[in-house]
Amino acid sequence: MSDQESIDGIIVVDKPQEWTSHDVVGRMRRLARTRKVGHAGTLDPMATGVLVLGVNKGTKLLTFLVGCDKDYTATIRLGQTTNTDDAEGEITSVSGAKDVADERIEAAVADLTGEIQQVPSTVSAIKIDGQRAYARARAGEDVTLAARPVTVSRFEVLARRDGFVDDLPVTDLDVAVTVSSGTYVRALARDLGAALGTGGHLTALRRTRVGGFEESSAHTLSALTELSEGEVALPIIPLAEVARRSFPVRELTEDEARALSYGARIESAGRGRDAVAGLAPDGRLIAMLDESGSRTRSHVVFAPASS
Repeated sequence: MSDQESIDGIIVVDKPQEWTSHDVVGRMRRLARTRKVGHAGTLDPMATGVLVLGVNKGTKLLTFLVGCDKDYTATIRLGQTTNTDDAEGEITSVSGAKDVADERIEAAVADLTGEIQQVPSTVSAIKIDGQRAYARARAGEDVTLAARPVTVSRFEVLARRDGFVDDLPVTDLDVAVTVSSGTYVRALARDLGAALGTGGHLTALRRTRVGGFEESSAHTLSALTELSEGEVALPIIPLAEVARRSFPVRELTEDEARALSYGARIESAGRGRDAVAGLAPDGRLIAMLDESGSRTRSHVVFAPASS
């Protein structure tokens, strides 16, 4: 086993446009020389930005990172709708967007901010009877998804540009959003256009943050390729640092760390939280803990006694 194969942790990639998240995982498996690579939340091929990857034991943290809130910048085009709610789909209506008042846009944006019910895009990865919604939609089925609660804690218009596309008046809005896990920015574009009577879809999307990981810490695939080819260690963030950055932490005693490493339960710290990082006195991540009950149990143990 090489030094690279023995590294456990998280690496943050700046996903390029036209790459699928699966493509990025495949490239990272080659660069890190390990099959154990996964991602914490898909980005569409059209989108760019922060894609959090787990390497080796870091893949076991992805379940907990998927639920983190996320920041995006995006461009919403008012005046056209598509069958995918983004620029990759086919245009299905051309209502145009002429002289839409800023006040109307502000009011519609406000209605889509906070705790809302959102119907996911029909080409989402949500499963219906075991099959992805996008697969059913692309096969010609009439896909209907139920609305579900999401939180949009920020939805801000940064800039507005009015213009024409094939003589059709359109309005492009550059926006910044902060959303809970499971929120579709494409659906925000669709619903904003519907509220304004113009139709709407995304023409650009960039994810700038996932939980405690921002785009400033993201690495391009070309830069990572150069490091790997030069036999330089990849910038993988160690498990304990990821834990401190992303979760509440419980500082364990030696006895508590040992008990957890054997799979035993320990006394609860009374936090009422179900995702707490348990760190040993030497700083190692021992386990992700569930402290929602009277006794603390491990979701997953990273330092079992046998290792």
